[in-house]
Amino acid sequence: MTGMSHKLKLISEKFWAMGTNISIDVVSDGNISDKKIKEAIAAAKAVFEKYEQIFSRFRADSELARLNKSIGKRTKVSAEMLKVLELCVSQHNASEGYFEPRIIEALENIGYDKDFRSSDFNGGSLDKPLLKKIDDKLENNLRINPEDKTIFLKRRIDTTGIVKGYAVDRAAEDLQRYNLKNFIVDAGGDMYIEGHDSEKEEWRIAVEGVPENRLMLKLSHAGIATSGISRKHWRRGVKKFHHLINPKDPENFCQEFKTVTVLAEKTADADALAKTLFLMGREKGRKFSEKNKIKVLFLDCRGNVYLSERIKENIILSS
Repeated sequence: MTGMSHKLKLISEKFWAMGTNISIDVVSDGNISDKKIKEAIAAAKAVFEKYEQIFSRFRADSELARLNKSIGKRTKVSAEMLKVLELCVSQHNASEGYFEPRIIEALENIGYDKDFRSSDFNGGSLDKPLLKKIDDKLENNLRINPEDKTIFLKRRIDTTGIVKGYAVDRAAEDLQRYNLKNFIVDAGGDMYIEGHDSEKEEWRIAVEGVPENRLMLKLSHAGIATSGISRKHWRRGVKKFHHLINPKDPENFCQEFKTVTVLAEKTADADALAKTLFLMGREKGRKFSEKNKIKVLFLDCRGNVYLSERIKENIILSS
């Protein structure tokens, strides 16, 4: 009937995958059946389960684990692996080498060779050296042949720095294929946000570490990702460790920021950029973000907030 308006409601699912809590929230106006929406959510959920099987470095049966055992051999890979590795190379080059998949050895040496939530996680040994700085091109150790979908590795890699954001983008695409126009896919703070909320307003998103009564973000049709040390950090003796390792100075664990939050068209880009800017530090990170017109919010360890010029249009300040 013309003129009839449907009441908006939220249909949600929460689950654990890829080492984090994931939630998918869809705003329904009644034009698409609940059954169809739940079918779409199931398809999006399957993306995360599939990508955990492909990219987990904690699973011996993952495709990444098998690839890392094939050093010096040309290896056939899945289309998903090929695409993610192409993104890794692209982000490595764009970030002046701060985005670095080859830091897997350093992660293992500081004890991050198991899931952080695992009862076996012990924080590593003080006796193990970390890693010499990496200052050569990623292509020197990672050769991609897209035509026959093969990879030639000279050194082990870890795709954690981008693959969660990439999975969010793929899950969002599945929801869009079902003609869903208003939703959030959230994988531990890496989010893709589409359309409006159940009040027909732009989605309002809290920034990790910043009180909601101080500021929030408003956005739609965008990805957002946060990198920080509040969730994954530990001590060995007097030394503080966390999972964000600077490839240019691996022994120096940056304690300058609590979080760095980036907005971008794709969550994968936001994911990689948030880590890049965190590792660059305040001065270089701010210059890099302004030069490249990145929407970023820096939260330092004293609670001070620094905004790039472009992100200001997405900021809601408390009144």
